[in-house]
Amino acid sequence: MSFKVISSFGLLALCACAAANEPYVVGAAGPWKQGYGLQNLQGVQLAEEEINKAGGIDGHTFKVISRDDAGDGPQAAKIAQEFVRNQKISAVIGHVNSSGMLSAAPIYDGQLAAVATSATSPDLSGISSWVFRVISSDSLNGIALANFASRHSQRGPTSVAVLYENNTYGRGLADSFRRSFHGEIVSLDPINADLPTAEPYIAFLKARKPKIVFVAGRVSSGLKILQEAKRQGFNPIFVGGDGWQGIMADTATSEGTYIGMSFTPEDQSPRARSFVTAFKKKFNTVPDAHAALAYDATYLIAQALKEKGPDRKAVRDYLRALNRETAYAGLTGPAYFEDNGDPVGMRFRVLRVRNGQLIAEAR
Repeated sequence: MSFKVISSFGLLALCACAAANEPYVVGAAGPWKQGYGLQNLQGVQLAEEEINKAGGIDGHTFKVISRDDAGDGPQAAKIAQEFVRNQKISAVIGHVNSSGMLSAAPIYDGQLAAVATSATSPDLSGISSWVFRVISSDSLNGIALANFASRHSQRGPTSVAVLYENNTYGRGLADSFRRSFHGEIVSLDPINADLPTAEPYIAFLKARKPKIVFVAGRVSSGLKILQEAKRQGFNPIFVGGDGWQGIMADTATSEGTYIGMSFTPEDQSPRARSFVTAFKKKFNTVPDAHAALAYDATYLIAQALKEKGPDRKAVRDYLRALNRETAYAGLTGPAYFEDNGDPVGMRFRVLRVRNGQLIAEAR
């Protein structure tokens, strides 16, 4: 009997030890096959690797379960349901884009804290007290881009044409720009994200002769617009939002364009240099703002797990209670939140492409 008692105590001790060292698990979701989605995933993977190389979180391995939502609302909702059902998951990194996050948010509400990375739709502001994001809303980003364009109008009469992808991202950013620009908007036209050709749009704009063309879209449509403009000899100032980050891969086409974003790999701060070096070593490519935002979101959730453990509500309450003093000092700015889940402060600036790099120009 004594042996059985001792064995039972030993078994209980082993079980307790195993439970004490169970991994801390989080979910991550985004359109991994898209260029901006892959950068997000790689930012998460780098942070996960670094956290575990440093010993994990208080001895617990940090584990990320990733799912590809293809940027599709219904698919994002299914993944959100999977994450909520999996009681081992303490929080979610993502979703990446606005349509995915808008569909997933009602499912996470009251169940699981989610920190969106590059979902910028104004409709996400206040959608749930369990949903946060580390990127500023298009409401603010559009203002920053419009203010940039407006400064050109102060140097002389300036007209602007606006092209926007007819989706959540494009409409939200274009609307904010339109309401904030101080000058003449000569046209405001929707385009398809899978734009087959930009020829008719550029021919139309060439006839209208705007000084600035603002495009609220992503890389695929953006490159076609820029390439067609060069073909037709149309040379206005082109300005794009954060969806244009990947156009720099085509250095000739993107040269001289302006892009608004939250992070540039040319940032000379020590933390940014360390991040860029580690990212390039691991993935043999340069990180963009998508990677930096996902890296920040991952470390932010890891900080919450370190402070509060894996309890879902405790993680959510910790994120809501962050302030200037307790914020995670991210690459893209200090991470703490307004009551509506948006990050505090403007985390966005307009930079110019020079030789494939984003350069801040003197004002």
